[in-house]
Amino acid sequence: MDAGSPILLVVRGLDPVGAGRQVELLAAGLAAMGRDLVVAVTSSGGSLAERLARAGCAVHRVGRRPVVDLGATARLARLASRLRPAVIVGFGRSQLVPVAVAGRRLPGCRTVGWLGLAPRGFGQRLALRRLDAVVAASPRVAAACGTAGAAPHRITVVPPGSCGAYAPALGRAELAARLGLDRAKHWTLCVAPLEPASGLTRLLWAIDQLGVVRKDLQHVLVGAGPLLDQIRRRARAQELAERLFIVPGCDAIQDLLGEVKLVWQSGEVVLGGALLDGMARGVPAVAVASDAARELIVDGETGRIVPAAPESEFPRRAFGILEDEPLARRLGESGRARAATAFSAERFVAGLVAAITRRA
Repeated sequence: MDAGSPILLVVRGLDPVGAGRQVELLAAGLAAMGRDLVVAVTSSGGSLAERLARAGCAVHRVGRRPVVDLGATARLARLASRLRPAVIVGFGRSQLVPVAVAGRRLPGCRTVGWLGLAPRGFGQRLALRRLDAVVAASPRVAAACGTAGAAPHRITVVPPGSCGAYAPALGRAELAARLGLDRAKHWTLCVAPLEPASGLTRLLWAIDQLGVVRKDLQHVLVGAGPLLDQIRRRARAQELAERLFIVPGCDAIQDLLGEVKLVWQSGEVVLGGALLDGMARGVPAVAVASDAARELIVDGETGRIVPAAPESEFPRRAFGILEDEPLARRLGESGRARAATAFSAERFVAGLVAAITRRA
């Protein structure tokens, strides 16, 4: 790989948690290596673009809508033609098609896709086969990529990285003022795109049920997507307005993680949304069974994994942790230890850099 050519990192609009946190870790690692990094953002939303720009990355917004569309793909292809990068790295399955299209115009340019969820649809599967390398966040995702047609020798499993050390920028009072929360109440956090796969009806039902037995809880849902208006209408219908706070984008998630009592996830979301970040900060987790939940959480040791049905299991397990402070402390401490040992940031960056720079 030509060390003088930039690396083009392609991401959608994200917040600095889950996949967004992985992007930040990789960007910092490449900067430490002295590599020239350019970031292309293919959708609106999130605060990651601004954070990377403040960190010194050149950032180009090629997407103007909440979803990655043909316009973003065309603008990315033009940007890549102008930059002539040595490597194009796409983060997430929504970036597979744009990266494959941009890479076809650049002979000698290496194309790499990082996936936290299995590819879906004909277009993604076709694009996956055309990439030079695929980095899967888990063995299950790697197996799905192989089933989709990616050559086995091009697939590498690199577990995600966590970073527990964090110097808070905002205190509890400032967070409460910014998000409209009551600082005297207990807070929970869920980070998920507002789309069907996130299972948000389960989350709303769980919040409703918890409200029957606990009046001192407020719940933050960070995410944007096509279901935003629907979720807001349903929350109003269920009279959850005083308990559920929907934040389309939040730059203060890492500060918020230091103040919440529970991180939970109701559906299939890349890296479980804030599950890994919460574990790294010692926050107990409850998640409906999914690939990410099974990879991250050790059930009964670092959090709880619950079946999708019956729906009552989700709020019941959350209630059990919220009611039992010694249990919550034990789960949080075990989660912090697991994040540090099983999900090393250094190992993640080294593995991804090796996949980026490797030649077939």
